[in-house]
Amino acid sequence: MQQRRIERITKSINAVKERLTTEINYWENQAEKLKLEERAGKPNTRLNYDNARRRVDELKGRLFKRLEELEQERHLSPKPPMVVGGTLIVPGGLLQRLLGNPQVNTVINTREKERVEKLAIEAVMAVERKQGFESRDVSANRCGYDIESRIPDTGELHFIVVKGRVRGASTVTITKNQIITALNKPNDFILALVEVPESTQLSNNNCTVRYIYRRFPRHSGFAVTSMNFGWQQLWNLGKEM
Repeated sequence: MQQRRIERITKSINAVKERLTTEINYWENQAEKLKLEERAGKPNTRLNYDNARRRVDELKGRLFKRLEELEQERHLSPKPPMVVGGTLIVPGGLLQRLLGNPQVNTVINTREKERVEKLAIEAVMAVERKQGFESRDVSANRCGYDIESRIPDTGELHFIVVKGRVRGASTVTITKNQIITALNKPNDFILALVEVPESTQLSNNNCTVRYIYRRFPRHSGFAVTSMNFGWQQLWNLGKEM
């Protein structure tokens, strides 16, 4: 840190000297020219000469003050750092074991997460087809919902956000885009919760699906990018399909 500070201050000193010295030399030359013109009897040169000399004095004062500040900064002594905050990071699996919940798997690797999400969407699509609706997976489009389901008789569309979790999950995250969709289309929006059992052979046949209709909290502000909810609380609000 000291070495970087010295290098930075040295560059600043050189730049200040070069810039202000150039200005000082310019105004000193102007003052000398005006002085010679005054001696030659040219009118109205005295005031201009005084202004030029005043400008020279101001620039010299600025140069002296700035160089003095930089020299003082060069000799600053570091003080011991002050700790203003800290973070303790505990692995989720360890925390659950310490709380006596070893059966809850809070750490799901990417492959498992993708599989659970796929099964959840398949389970909801099956529910929609069972009701005679025409549904399609649009989750890759990131349009604020995962499934667009059409009722053939009326042409009415339902916009379904699917949240799949392994049995025993504690929270679910709703993104800002999904919240906005829910608020903009309150009568057509469905939050589908899918509980997927822990198994090495996961299948959408043994998934449990619940729908939440037209019940969603207000958005908490423009800066909010997502909101977390307790899975069980939402699950209790849902209607099993």
